[in-house]
Amino acid sequence: MLTPDAPADQLSDVFAALADPTRRAILHRLTLGDARVGELAEPFAMSQPAVSKHLKVLEGAGLISRTQVATSRFSHLEAEPLKEATEYMEKYRRFWNSSFDKLDEALASFTRATGPAGTARSTDTKHTPEPPSVTDENEANEENKERSDD
Repeated sequence: MLTPDAPADQLSDVFAALADPTRRAILHRLTLGDARVGELAEPFAMSQPAVSKHLKVLEGAGLISRTQVATSRFSHLEAEPLKEATEYMEKYRRFWNSSFDKLDEALASFTRATGPAGTARSTDTKHTPEPPSVTDENEANEENKERSDD
């Protein structure tokens, strides 16, 4: 059981990092290749120090690594923690798919038992109205024709 003072595990750090849309956008950009802070900051209305704070969160979660090349500092996507998060979520996807399959089966069973309109099908034919015969329809058409001729 986790307690409030228990150390955070990497999976929790990954989900916390992914909770922010700016950090998700930064990760998306890094799928295209390594980038400097200035390049990562371009699409956002925030300062480079603010972007650097986001990068520190991503780095702390193990989602990026940063390297120094001469005077530039590059960020690099580390995909392994995303794989672990995906595997974790996959368990719940399977659970929900199974639940939806059971719901589909129950709905199909209900529809078979009640009919498509949701009204109970009667197996008692005594109260089922007879469909009109062709003769009845012809007589009705002739009556309507005579009325329109008048």
